[in-house]
Amino acid sequence: MIKRALIALLVLGAVALAGAAGAWLWLDRALSPVAENGSEPHIMAFQVDPGDSFWQVAATLESAGIIRNARVARWFAQSEDLASKLKIGEYELSSDQSTPEIFEALTRGRVQTHPVVIPEGLRATEIADRLAAAGLADRDRFLEVVFDPASPARYGVEGPTLEGYLFPDTYRFARGVPEGRIAQAMVAEFLRVYHDLVPDPGSSNLTMREHTTLASIVEKETGAAHERPLIAAVFLNRMKRGMRLETDPTVIYGIKNFDGNIKRIHLLDGSNPYNTYKIKGLPPGPIASAGRDALRAILEPADTPYIFFVSRNDGTHIFAETYREHEANVDEFQRKRRRRRR
Repeated sequence: MIKRALIALLVLGAVALAGAAGAWLWLDRALSPVAENGSEPHIMAFQVDPGDSFWQVAATLESAGIIRNARVARWFAQSEDLASKLKIGEYELSSDQSTPEIFEALTRGRVQTHPVVIPEGLRATEIADRLAAAGLADRDRFLEVVFDPASPARYGVEGPTLEGYLFPDTYRFARGVPEGRIAQAMVAEFLRVYHDLVPDPGSSNLTMREHTTLASIVEKETGAAHERPLIAAVFLNRMKRGMRLETDPTVIYGIKNFDGNIKRIHLLDGSNPYNTYKIKGLPPGPIASAGRDALRAILEPADTPYIFFVSRNDGTHIFAETYREHEANVDEFQRKRRRRRR
């Protein structure tokens, strides 16, 4: 009798163990990747919005074929205390990821980022256009940050706005990142480059604002890399002599709704604070975002007496030391060209 009872207990124990093992195997499979045995995984862009619950997320992922079982996923999230840790953002999820791997990404904020290229010489409005086109920022909100008078002090730069401090580079941002953080990242990159070039700002003859403003003018005046030190030298030489800079890009910056055609009336407009044909010295601040080479050119200008230059109409310029030489160059490359076109 005792022997039969022992046998029965052993049988029941074995059944229980088998049941537990079976349940564990079922649970393990329910959490495993949907794509298996080398099958092609399904990849999707998935957005977690404010207010989304883990149950909603799990149900959507099951319907999309990214996870196997939403109920098991919900139980897993609760058991791991993940239910309140969802991070808002856009994610790239794949059916070859296990449910724990997917939930780790969603709770650690491993959001998908998107590249945006900011070339040298763009104005803040043009940078805002690029960010908006990439779906990374609201144009108006970004410009509110840029032109907020409090932003330069907030981000550690000098100037009336953040114009000129949004460093040109290739960035990666997640969708939904606040516009202030995008601007902050660009300014931080400017500061990194600036302090790399000017490790001891106190020893410089130019303030950060002056340096950046001059570099922005150089950036707008030429796209030819070899000319930047020459252009920088011209403006520095003119400043040393107390001459006006007389540079068209600054005038254009100060013209509202510029139509692409600079006229004599623009050059005579003394109400334009960026009109360097009328004002002495530098304009109030940078007019565009200068790259590293333009910033370096201010520190390492060419050793030359030039104080004039004029476009050759091929992307480069011809330089002169005297006004007579300059007038001859203007006649050759500008006036004669205009006469030939008539």
